[in-house]
Amino acid sequence: MSLIKKKIWPEYFEAVAAGRKKFELRLGDIEAQVGDVLLLEEWNPETKSYTGRSVEKKITYIGRWKSGELERFWPKDEIEEKGIAILSLE
Repeated sequence: MSLIKKKIWPEYFEAVAAGRKKFELRLGDIEAQVGDVLLLEEWNPETKSYTGRSVEKKITYIGRWKSGELERFWPKDEIEEKGIAILSLE
């Protein structure tokens, strides 16, 4: 089990800390595994500094896709027009 530290903007930090946001959308450049702990440190993009608040969450699922692979599910023109939505489920 590893501890992975990442920045998170205040609006998203609030939702994670309150338990409303139960997912993270991240660039696939991290070597995360199920069971690792994600340490999210609140980062203010306006002041370019950490706020001092943090929250730890255990990783329970990882989905990985590259942009072209999404075309298995939807046509490219629809992805470009509508974007992609990620839904949090309970």
